[in-house]
Amino acid sequence: MDFNGRTALITGASAGIGVEFAHQLAARGTNLVLVARREDRLVALVEEIGTKYGVKVSYFAIDLSQPTSGSTLIANLAQTGIDTDILINNAGFATNNKVANEDRIRVQAEIQLNVGTLVDLTIGLLPAMQAQSFGAIVNVASTAALQPVPNLAVYAATKAFVLSFTEALWGELRGTNIRALALCPGATESEFWAVADISSKKMVGMQTAEQVVRVTLRELDKLNSRPSVISGYTNKVQAQLLRVSPKRMTIAIAGSLFKKD
Repeated sequence: MDFNGRTALITGASAGIGVEFAHQLAARGTNLVLVARREDRLVALVEEIGTKYGVKVSYFAIDLSQPTSGSTLIANLAQTGIDTDILINNAGFATNNKVANEDRIRVQAEIQLNVGTLVDLTIGLLPAMQAQSFGAIVNVASTAALQPVPNLAVYAATKAFVLSFTEALWGELRGTNIRALALCPGATESEFWAVADISSKKMVGMQTAEQVVRVTLRELDKLNSRPSVISGYTNKVQAQLLRVSPKRMTIAIAGSLFKKD
């Protein structure tokens, strides 16, 4: 896809994969709208990208884990006259606990951010893409979406939703000039591990955010992009093994990776 001169909205843009999407899209001449909670980081990133790539960059400091945050963001876009051609739903976080020990308020925020706001922004911004017959929606899922994960049960379930929802959206948009893509990264160097209080020592095939984003944009560049893409050779092999392994075994292995020491 030709992203030059287009405008991309990136959620979770203050760290990790979100920051990398900002850099790689700006390098292609894409104007940006960056969304995250931490305004200080957004301000610094806006200045850095604007200076380095010469594209237009704006931001909104919004906590997207709040139920009305999607409506607030869409209203802000309308008020400032920003038309969004590309939506990168990257914001999300995980809780690492047995279900019985989860903090109910924290889990509500996790589900709202990972699922509720993602769907709201997709529904809110898609009609304008259809009106101009151009657009792309990238929803960041995870390889955790491919099997149930004890100790990460809520997070894995939200990402399974994201994967299913996006692949269905891809089916609805076939034959149009709008792409829907579910990105399934595996272990990636980011703040994810610290926020979720998870040790990354057991993870194999750890990728950088740069690698993950390059896989994503390369898929969107294809004439007929797939409904989903798994980033990383190791993750692709593991995904194939999941299809033929007994469910009890895959659940046990997945749970052992995220069991707190």
